[in-house]
Amino acid sequence: MTVTEDRPDAARKEVGNDRRRKEDQRLITGRTRWTDNIQLTGMLHVAMVRSPFAHARITGIDTTEAKAMPNVVLVLTGEDVKDEQGSLPNAWPITPDQVTPDHPSIAVDRVAFAGEIVAVVIARSAAEARDAAELVDVDYEELPAALDLREAAAADSANGVLAHPALGTNKSAFWQFDSAGAGTGGAVDDAIAEAQRDGVVVTREFRQQRLIPAFMEPRSVVVDPTGEQMTVWSATQIPHILRFLFAAVLGINEAKIRVIAPDVGGGFGGKLQCTPEEFITIMAARRIGKPVKYTETRSESLMAAHHGRDQWQKITVAATKDGTVTGLKVDLLADLGAYVAIMGGGVPVLGAFIFNAIYKFPAYQFNCQTVLTNKTWTDAYRGAGRPEATFGIERIMDELANTLGMDPLELREKNWIRNDEFPFKTVTGMTYDSGDYEAATAKAKEMFGYDELRAEQKRRREAKDPVQLGIGVSTFTEMCGLAPSRVLGSLDYGAGGWESASVRMLATGKVEVVTGTTPHGQGHETAWSQIVADRLGVAFEDVEVLHGDTQIASKGMDTYGSRSLVVGGEALVKAADKVIEKARPIAAHLLEASVDDLEFKAGRFGVRGTDKGLAMAEVALATFAAHNLPDGIEPTLDSDATYDPVDFSFPHGTHLCAMEIDTETGGLTMRKYVCVDDIGTIINPLIVEGQVHGGLVQGIAQALWEEAVHDDAGTLVSASFVDYLVPTAADTISFETGNTFSPSTTNTLGAKGVGEAGTIASTPAVVNAVVDALRPFGVDDVRMPCTPERVWKAIHSHDGSGDAATEGAAAPHFDEADTADRTAGSDGPDNTTGQEGSL
Repeated sequence: MTVTEDRPDAARKEVGNDRRRKEDQRLITGRTRWTDNIQLTGMLHVAMVRSPFAHARITGIDTTEAKAMPNVVLVLTGEDVKDEQGSLPNAWPITPDQVTPDHPSIAVDRVAFAGEIVAVVIARSAAEARDAAELVDVDYEELPAALDLREAAAADSANGVLAHPALGTNKSAFWQFDSAGAGTGGAVDDAIAEAQRDGVVVTREFRQQRLIPAFMEPRSVVVDPTGEQMTVWSATQIPHILRFLFAAVLGINEAKIRVIAPDVGGGFGGKLQCTPEEFITIMAARRIGKPVKYTETRSESLMAAHHGRDQWQKITVAATKDGTVTGLKVDLLADLGAYVAIMGGGVPVLGAFIFNAIYKFPAYQFNCQTVLTNKTWTDAYRGAGRPEATFGIERIMDELANTLGMDPLELREKNWIRNDEFPFKTVTGMTYDSGDYEAATAKAKEMFGYDELRAEQKRRREAKDPVQLGIGVSTFTEMCGLAPSRVLGSLDYGAGGWESASVRMLATGKVEVVTGTTPHGQGHETAWSQIVADRLGVAFEDVEVLHGDTQIASKGMDTYGSRSLVVGGEALVKAADKVIEKARPIAAHLLEASVDDLEFKAGRFGVRGTDKGLAMAEVALATFAAHNLPDGIEPTLDSDATYDPVDFSFPHGTHLCAMEIDTETGGLTMRKYVCVDDIGTIINPLIVEGQVHGGLVQGIAQALWEEAVHDDAGTLVSASFVDYLVPTAADTISFETGNTFSPSTTNTLGAKGVGEAGTIASTPAVVNAVVDALRPFGVDDVRMPCTPERVWKAIHSHDGSGDAATEGAAAPHFDEADTADRTAGSDGPDNTTGQEGSL
């Protein structure tokens, strides 16, 4: 992998330097603190009994044999806990009239998806609990299941299948943004009508397939109810939010709950959840009065932990004949699954503010219908709404370019926000504070060899080479730092977006940092140490970062949405600056100087014009001793800060992909991938490179391999890594990555966020490359994942005489079974995950 970077020389010692992660030593030597590693005296174990049916009535449960098994302590059913379990919370009701079915931790009389919990066995060992769970006899009356997203959206109590019959509908909420109504732009229907008369209108439908977060460490929870305080260890991204929700749903005094997220092995949004398993383990532990542990199997994780994506997008773009965009209309169907999760319908709503991307659309309308089905519930997955939106807009921009006969980059440059136009208020009302799309694109083109590859593509097409070359473009932006509390409140989000940090100066001059962010692979311990080391002028090795324990870090809003650095990092800066200001009068007093004559530089207070000075460590020791402090000064330098930004941050970048496609077999090979991202100030280039690399692979995996597949009965048939194709390093190529630099103005660090960038940008870049290779065959879309079989079908469903029609055309050009909501068995091996092809 090649890395190049353009940014100002860093005058500071640590920020901007490659530092190996502090966390890695214990992780790679097996001295980890995973939740499943926790062992407590007398601890019991939980096994779940799950429904094999997507939709069924529970007509009886016989637990007699299970209870008689050796060392079984307790068996619980939904009937046993129906008065205490409450309903799992949805923190973001996107409309006042949102239809939200009750979500019990243990189903009482009906199941709504395959994998839903119907009974629980607690025994002295995990093996004994699993064996006894096999003996729980559940009688079901199978009911029709709502599985197809578009059919579910059209169903009502009179026609079609309902996921929750008592609700009378599968429609959960309809959310709209209209620039004309919001006063941020014109009427999109007028723009489309005008373009139909004297311009160009292109409409396409795109499918965002269902994905599974597939984090490395399965979910696990341990509950210790003994003593005066209940302690919960959970493999979660959100310990602070969980503490509040446990108290709110179960009626427990929040002060009596301690939640710890120890080492957490990945999340990607998949552990941004309040899960049935957590509530069940708490209820079991409280009933028995002993510690209880639950750790899911990999199949349970793939089947019952929440899924992501799963949308149908209908996108219409209007433009003049010279390529100037005049309007954008998005109609979205979003599959919530069986229940409305903690973020739920808020995930596609986040995408509403990014469909316009980096382009100067004067009119825009976004319409989103969320839909309930009898499949696993969906929620945030790396990018949360923004990858879906970026895919849609970048695909439709390529389709518009093809219609106009323009180079895709030329069309983008014609319509993007110029560097001299920042800050820029977009058609959604959001203000992009900084950016330089010209610089990122110019650098990416040079690294990629764009013009040379276009020339090669032309030669191959003229020669009718059986291996065609496609070039894919993705110029993206995203909103990071999911934070401004007032903005979240205006969208009816159930929490704020602030973040908290504390900096403690120890008497020895060492520093303890307490952060409300909760890392699960991001490298906070390292990056936070670099920030504080620079700010206070102490050694990197002298900073210890504490996190993930609500008793140590009592305040926090946790980690998701690329918010940790731009919100949590800024809180950290403010806390460190408060330490300096607390130390200043003490240092002045000790130096017998005026506060106004002091300067603080490189960890030392000095008196201007003299060589007199004191190191921060010396001031810390004097403060601890408190023998000679100014009157009225408290003997502490410890400082807290809470930061709530006024706006989001907006990283951006240009990604270019070259794909070779064997038109005789449909085989795909990635030739080259280049990305140039502008993420503002880079704290640790090594960590950033890892974030970008991992994000690229996840986005490419959606384009080429991954899909959660259900059969006609609603059973997940991709419930293991044999069938759900997560790529390995052997499946990928070496990427070329680079950076340009325009600092964010919304935080003093100048940072923008990077955790989701690779995932957001790479999927459309790859699919655009695949489609570009197939343009001579009249192909204008291939459904994801772009398997060799799907590519082959796309080629052979056209006669190669020219491009497909544009205005009003739907993208998929497959037979009816392929364009239906994909289920196993509907069209041969393409609808299983037995895929071939390589990068």
